[in-house]
Amino acid sequence: MEAQIVPLQQEKHANTKIKDDPGFAHVKEQHIVPVVVHEFVRASNEFPILFVKNAETGQFRAVLMLGLKPGENYFAGDTWKGLYIPAAVTHYPLALVPDMQNPGQLMMAVNTASDRVSEAEGNALFEGSEPSEYLQRKKESLGRFVESDQITTAFVTKLNELELLENRTLNLKIQGDEYNIGGIYMVNEQKLNELSDEAFGELRKRGFLPLVYAHLFSLHQVNRLADKKVNG
Repeated sequence: MEAQIVPLQQEKHANTKIKDDPGFAHVKEQHIVPVVVHEFVRASNEFPILFVKNAETGQFRAVLMLGLKPGENYFAGDTWKGLYIPAAVTHYPLALVPDMQNPGQLMMAVNTASDRVSEAEGNALFEGSEPSEYLQRKKESLGRFVESDQITTAFVTKLNELELLENRTLNLKIQGDEYNIGGIYMVNEQKLNELSDEAFGELRKRGFLPLVYAHLFSLHQVNRLADKKVNG
């Protein structure tokens, strides 16, 4: 279903509620989701952290791999089949979007096409004329995500500037089926080790080195995905 993102307004959404979905079924056919730097360490214990490139803009972004090919997600469903829930998954159907009347500002919005939006049941967005505690928590969480996303963009931009990102294809064979996973980028460890002292020092000073190592460590989780595909 096509998203219908509309700004939240107390007058229009006084009775709007958001139903919980413990399985986050809205991403059940998404094999990758965005990830931000404050999640890297925790997420690396469960998911491969990779980088993808926007074919139109040429910009890179960090993602978590939740399935081995498009349309497959081994975690979403009736319940979430994992220990860590990516932040990008938890915000839906709410979002922070640019405020057209106040350039540079963001405003809360809701995807009214979502089947989790209801007036009959769920978490109220407003209590009288004021935002509910639920909405306040979601707004704060989204705000932290946006801030961390800006740092993530700076991190990935620096990796690209240093020519550390390498286009790779993962080749797997699972129960006789071959998987050739392309369109993904990883940090080239050899190039990382060959950086000048100045460039390496900048990564360390900006707090980017732990993120690089979390990414490299996370690559072992591809085997976990293969196991979840077979065994659930």
